[in-house]
Amino acid sequence: MKTTTVLRKAIMKRRAVVVPGTHDALSARVIEQCGFEAIQISGFGLAGSILAKPDVGLVQMKDVLDMTWNIVQAVRIPVMADIDTGGGNAINAAWITERLIFMGVAGMNIEDQVFPKRCGHMSGKEVISAEEMAGKIRACAEIRNKLDKDFIINARTDVFALAGLDEAIHRCNLYLKAGADLAFIDGIRTKDDIQHAVKEIKGPLSVNLMDAISGMKTELIPIPELAKMRIGRVSIPVASIMVTHKALINFFTALKASPTGILAGQTQWASSFEEYTDFVDLKEYRSMENEFLPKDRLDGKYQGVKKIVG
Repeated sequence: MKTTTVLRKAIMKRRAVVVPGTHDALSARVIEQCGFEAIQISGFGLAGSILAKPDVGLVQMKDVLDMTWNIVQAVRIPVMADIDTGGGNAINAAWITERLIFMGVAGMNIEDQVFPKRCGHMSGKEVISAEEMAGKIRACAEIRNKLDKDFIINARTDVFALAGLDEAIHRCNLYLKAGADLAFIDGIRTKDDIQHAVKEIKGPLSVNLMDAISGMKTELIPIPELAKMRIGRVSIPVASIMVTHKALINFFTALKASPTGILAGQTQWASSFEEYTDFVDLKEYRSMENEFLPKDRLDGKYQGVKKIVG
């Protein structure tokens, strides 16, 4: 079954399918190995991973597409891309949609912020008109319908912080009517807000729990409860980059503070060399070397280049 079909079936059952965010290919593989059935690429995470910068529109679309390709190739589960505002107007957004479908991406998030956008949990957001965003979605949906009708378009609105829940619901319904498959109100606050949105929105709703620890602006609600509420997707977008950041700080702080400059025997800090190389499939590549490379190369006796003496 195509990954687009797998993702669509899961979301349309409205069982609160959990879709963690990933910031690179390695974190994507980890999330897959831990048993999650789909992942999304985190724009917040990419900004941190690629540039060590905040999510304020600094990452170039080419870098987003390159990283998306790497992540899709690293896993077998469905991957949702994050294309922020779509790279420009409706024409740009449609072109990006086409690229993603050809790359094997299962779905995408697109939002109605003004470019340059910023993380939805930051202050100072602005949104484009609902009609302009609906035009972007219609353009993207036209490409989807031509190339892969199961590809998921998740329409995000950031208007909640600016104009409240009623306007956010209005925009979600407009975007769903324009061709989106899933709606997302960024920064929605409470369980009551979410329940009201589910009742009023004419399609599946995505809920963002950010790190799944604090929830940040959105009330943390257990996944089984969200499933009972008929939520389509649960996003946990920033956990991978935040966990990585914390782990790196803790390790290198301890290493620098060590009187010996090393942490001999403290295996709790890191995977072993064998554990890591097994995870990244070193044995598979060694097997390929044994099959395809000349024997003298494998023995370390390669004579293709003569040693210059003297």
